[in-house]
Amino acid sequence: MNVTIIKQLPTAEEIIQAFPLSETAHMQVARDQQEVKDIISGKDNRMIVIVGPCSAWPFDATLTYAKKLKTLEEKLKDKLKIIMRVYIQKPRTSKGWTGPINQPNPFTEPDIAQGIRYSRDIMVRIIEMGLPISDESVFTHNAKGFNELLAWVAIGARSTEDQEHRVFASCIDAPVGMKNPTSGNLEIGVNSIIAAQAQHTAVFHGAQVQTHGNPYAHLVLRGGLDQPNYHVEDLYTAKKQLEIAKVSNPAVIIDASHDNCKVNGAKDPAQQMNVIREVLTTLKEHPDLQPLIKGFMIESFIKGGCQKVEKLTSETIDLDGLSITDPCLSWEQTENILNTIAHEHHIA
Repeated sequence: MNVTIIKQLPTAEEIIQAFPLSETAHMQVARDQQEVKDIISGKDNRMIVIVGPCSAWPFDATLTYAKKLKTLEEKLKDKLKIIMRVYIQKPRTSKGWTGPINQPNPFTEPDIAQGIRYSRDIMVRIIEMGLPISDESVFTHNAKGFNELLAWVAIGARSTEDQEHRVFASCIDAPVGMKNPTSGNLEIGVNSIIAAQAQHTAVFHGAQVQTHGNPYAHLVLRGGLDQPNYHVEDLYTAKKQLEIAKVSNPAVIIDASHDNCKVNGAKDPAQQMNVIREVLTTLKEHPDLQPLIKGFMIESFIKGGCQKVEKLTSETIDLDGLSITDPCLSWEQTENILNTIAHEHHIA
């Protein structure tokens, strides 16, 4: 192969032993997964909100955010199922920083062994606080040690057409959100759900296996080609396509960020609040859509906006909760919009 071996990595078992999850937390993860499944299937009428930093970096600021979110989650848990984004891997359109699992220090050389430790450690700490967590499955080959910690999994816009990711979604225990591709094509997004809900014959860990299918795979609308797809006509189009496909547990989550929050071609994090408010109004005016729309994804950190790591140094970077990838809502904005979702959804 056209590679240079740099060093051997610790095994998943070694990492799990180094950063163990308590038995109480193991049971919590199972409960969280089941609660999300119950919301997707309509047994639980709360809304899901997947919220947190675009990237789980830096370590201390991410934990500070988690503590704030846990306090708010306790107040809103009867109305919302809040899941923290703990995104350790980042897809890139062309190239760039691929997340703390590959490069835990953006200003030094990539160190995957250290990144694995960083990622398992931060995930375990947040779960032990009592918060369910989510991640996007970018690299399926190193899922063990991380995937079993997740209450919800995303298959991203750049991966949703990929057969490996569809088969991976078919075999995991957690509910999985399949994003529409970057083109915004809803048919492709629905096809990815059909594939994820189906059984497949595949190879895992050197064995031929039969996946069981994931009946809780669902659609995530994130816009495409600088255009949104959260307006009422988009929701009805998604509803119709899911009905035609006859998928199990038809459900949609609105990603308020990405192309849905672009203004004049650029992401405006504050636009996420407008996206959510419009969808909440739509659900009031079109109650037949209420069973379909299960919640929102929000990019949020302690400070609003973002900083470009490429233009900074280890001395000039803000380490106190300002995103180094996509722009985020501030904590104050986040608290406001989560309270709004809880209040408006309760009224609806």
